Amino acid sequence: MYVRDARNRDEAWLLDHIEDLGLDETAFRSRDYVIAVDEEQNERAGFGRIRIHKTDDGELCELTSIGVLEEWRGQGVGAHVVERLVQTAGDSDFDVVYTLSGEAEYLAQFGFERIEPAQLPDTLRKRLTEKQESLEPDAVPMRIEPERFRMPRRLREAFKGARAQEEDTEPEEGPEDFGIDPDEATYKYDTG
Repeated sequence: MYVRDARNRDEAWLLDHIEDLGLDETAFRSRDYVIAVDEEQNERAGFGRIRIHKTDDGELCELTSIGVLEEWRGQGVGAHVVERLVQTAGDSDFDVVYTLSGEAEYLAQFGFERIEPAQLPDTLRKRLTEKQESLEPDAVPMRIEPERFRMPRRLREAFKGARAQEEDTEPEEGPEDFGIDPDEATYKYDTG
């Protein structure tokens, strides 16, 4: 399992899964995303995005549209996507990375700190209001300095052995599902 930059050919896959997971696709550009990939099966497991906001005072970095496919959850995939995004932001000389998310507890384990909306730059304060009204009512503002990011050991280890979980298959339908008592029913071609 590894995390890589998204490629042009990932665009349709990203858009489909962003919609399926009900995530933010505002100002979509596939090159802003990273994707977690299982190298054995070449199967995509999760993704996330850095969105740069240009302001009069410079640029702001926001992490957004972070999603993990259901069969890959609980295995550190999202944690590694977040790690890669924060690392990329730090490499791009951002001193602070913001996120507007309803998953405050999840992000806090990496060192993200919740802040008051009044502490957000104007651009992100407006974005928070829009996001709360249209997409994620529980979204709260959080921030981290990239060098303060910490990956819990359990998530690092889980990611090393991540595998797609089998989906629950429904049991085969029987006569009882159609209101037929198999002990009492007779069949047209019954030869017994």
